[in-house]
Amino acid sequence: MAGVETIALAEVAAVLADPSRAAMCLALLDGRAWTVGELARTAGIAPSTASEHVSRLKEAGFVAGVKQGRHAYVRIADPRVAELIEHLAQHAGHRSASGLRESLRVRRLAFARTCYDHLAGTVGVALRDGMIRTGLVSDGDGLALTERGRSVLGELGVTIPAGRRPLLRACLDWTERRDHLGGALPAALFARGVEAGWFVRRPDRAVVVTEAAGEPLALLGAELPADCPGVA
Repeated sequence: MAGVETIALAEVAAVLADPSRAAMCLALLDGRAWTVGELARTAGIAPSTASEHVSRLKEAGFVAGVKQGRHAYVRIADPRVAELIEHLAQHAGHRSASGLRESLRVRRLAFARTCYDHLAGTVGVALRDGMIRTGLVSDGDGLALTERGRSVLGELGVTIPAGRRPLLRACLDWTERRDHLGGALPAALFARGVEAGWFVRRPDRAVVVTEAAGEPLALLGAELPADCPGVA
């Protein structure tokens, strides 16, 4: 069994060992569907080369194809894949930033970023802590949405998802070293926030928290530091 696990681990490492495929996976962590051309530009390679890399990622189960009309897109195949890539990115996050621009980017990502389809970073952890502290989410016997939580989320226009995906789960935040909330509900909350203008996506996965987010975040019990690098 140990030998099988070693082979499987080596196969996963081989898929992400190529810098272009790694760049594509990191881009796809924003939870959106991308065209092969967009991924090619992100990785700085030719579209034909990007197609080959996408095929390799599909074979490995990292990404899945999505069609809408005549257009073809690619997205992360499963939340567990996104979590794997997010955790592997922790190693890169340990390296010191070089230059002012890179330092600012690292600060923005640490403050608020997408982890597949939900919020991570300082804001993500603050949301988890606030929702538990104010009784919107209980953590006594696993994470569960309370009736008060359903009421508050309803006031904010967040639709409670139904389906096989877990509503709430703990997701270890590699910059905060603490859990933020993952699952279908945090995904729905983030989607509502983008729609309502509380959050704005940046191309590098960083998320800008706008002034319009002040009241919703307060209702959710999230307390953010005064000198936030991602607030606008």
